[in-house]
Amino acid sequence: MTEKPWIVLVGGFLGAGKTTLLLAAARELERRGLRSALILNDQGEALVDAEFSDLHGFQSGEVTGGCFCCRFSDLLQVIDRLREHFPDVIFAEPVGSCTDISATTLHPLLEFSETYRIAPYTVLVDPVRADALLFIGADPNLRFIFEKQLQEADLICITKSDIYPHVPQIGYPTARQISAKTGQGVAAWLDEVLSGGLRVGSEILDIDYEQYAQAEAALAWLNAELNIRCRVPQSPAMILGPFFDCCDRDFTAEGISIVHMKAIVHADSGFVKAAICANGQAPTVEGMLDASPALDHHLLFNLRAVGEAGNVRQIVETNLASIEGDCAELRIRCFHPAAPKPERRVSSFTSSVHSLDLKSDLSSRKAGTAATNPP
Repeated sequence: MTEKPWIVLVGGFLGAGKTTLLLAAARELERRGLRSALILNDQGEALVDAEFSDLHGFQSGEVTGGCFCCRFSDLLQVIDRLREHFPDVIFAEPVGSCTDISATTLHPLLEFSETYRIAPYTVLVDPVRADALLFIGADPNLRFIFEKQLQEADLICITKSDIYPHVPQIGYPTARQISAKTGQGVAAWLDEVLSGGLRVGSEILDIDYEQYAQAEAALAWLNAELNIRCRVPQSPAMILGPFFDCCDRDFTAEGISIVHMKAIVHADSGFVKAAICANGQAPTVEGMLDASPALDHHLLFNLRAVGEAGNVRQIVETNLASIEGDCAELRIRCFHPAAPKPERRVSSFTSSVHSLDLKSDLSSRKAGTAATNPP
């Protein structure tokens, strides 16, 4: 590696496994003697994935309050701050409900090719999600975002191959299969995106921003954080399990569709994280199920669902109140995302003229090319 770190953007729909892959990739780089850092992105604050990354000991940063496209200046600041730790690779994962990343984030980053090397844009696909969103009766708002994410990818990876071995019919025959859990394909994916052999930002979307704003606003977005003081010691799993199951049950009863629900409970004895991508789905659980009981716990809860924000918040607050113990320092925010307003955006015309091939010598290109000028 040289003194110019790579910036690797990895997108994909909510629950596609972005953070899981990046943590697996970070461990793979660590085995190679290379350093990495992660940048997490969210419409709100109090992120499960940020705490999860910290518990694994990796350097990380956050861009909150909007996607990378609307917070591009914040993204640059976080990248510069993480560079103080001398990473060889900086991974960045945009919000799972966002698209148009190539035009609003990847191409503007190419302006800094004298300082950073920009990898091709990878989009992850959960095969079960693809099956659900590509059939005729799928939710039109979710389908719109999902299809746009596929269209702008430089590279597509089908995730969770350890539990879903089938390849969905997404119309991209060159999609790779990977499993962050078993490690299948992770090293090969890293080699490919860091090889300099793929084009970067090769696809710029023709996107209707009114329809895009409508699609994002269809989701209720809730982030909650609180401390729990138990009356008798309990393990993190004993706190998380009943709360998580009751939320799933109540959302289903109210006709609220879970798109991605995840939570983490952390105590001095250990942590447990759970996540689902649909109502009634068996949760993916990580952490220490055998962690010893403790009195004090910290809970983070993130939910993205199709439903009214007020109803979503009421269900979560009711179930938080049912936790046995004294809850303190509760922070909860539930909202529908505002219309996206990118700081920068290249046009499809300029990108077609100036799309970059990393086989070329990026160091010879000066910042501020026509491909990265704002409209």
